[in-house]
Amino acid sequence: MKRQSCNAICRVQVVAILVASTLMLSGWLSAAWAASAKEIDADVDKALAQFEKEVKNAKSFLDSSKGVLVFPSVLKAGLAVGAEYGDGALRIGGKTVDYYNTAAASFGFQAGGQVKTVIIAFLDADALERFRESKGWKAGVDGSIAVVTLGAGGAIDTTKLKDPIVGFAVDQKGLMANLTFEGSKFTKLDKKP
Repeated sequence: MKRQSCNAICRVQVVAILVASTLMLSGWLSAAWAASAKEIDADVDKALAQFEKEVKNAKSFLDSSKGVLVFPSVLKAGLAVGAEYGDGALRIGGKTVDYYNTAAASFGFQAGGQVKTVIIAFLDADALERFRESKGWKAGVDGSIAVVTLGAGGAIDTTKLKDPIVGFAVDQKGLMANLTFEGSKFTKLDKKP
């Protein structure tokens, strides 16, 4: 009986160590790989150009948004416990106004890594203002981000978008459909445009 309870305690300790290690590693990596404002802007420009090339009506949709938050490279890696991190820029009227990072942790069966581009469009001015005023905005707690799927012909169907904040994620295969932004945290960086 004692052996079973020790095994359970040991498993909990191993999971706790993995979680702590993943979170520490993601913090260390973010500091080690911190990009300059100029580098982030250049990567955001490339990500938006690619998105506009691949998705019909993307440019007019993004231009009509109150603000667009772009993370050109969000790295997700894990082994039982996963973490993801990326730096990006918030643009209003096509100009960068602030820089942010995104971070999330996940649990469950997972192994390997993935890089994706994340684009979040604010369709409502009040939602954008609440986001900008927060010290650390968390999806699912401070607001929801609806995942957008494409309509016929690979175009954004703006007639069906009723949510104040919508998001897209694109990997090397194209637009990702089966994902959630739930639990992702967005924190303003101390960088000047």
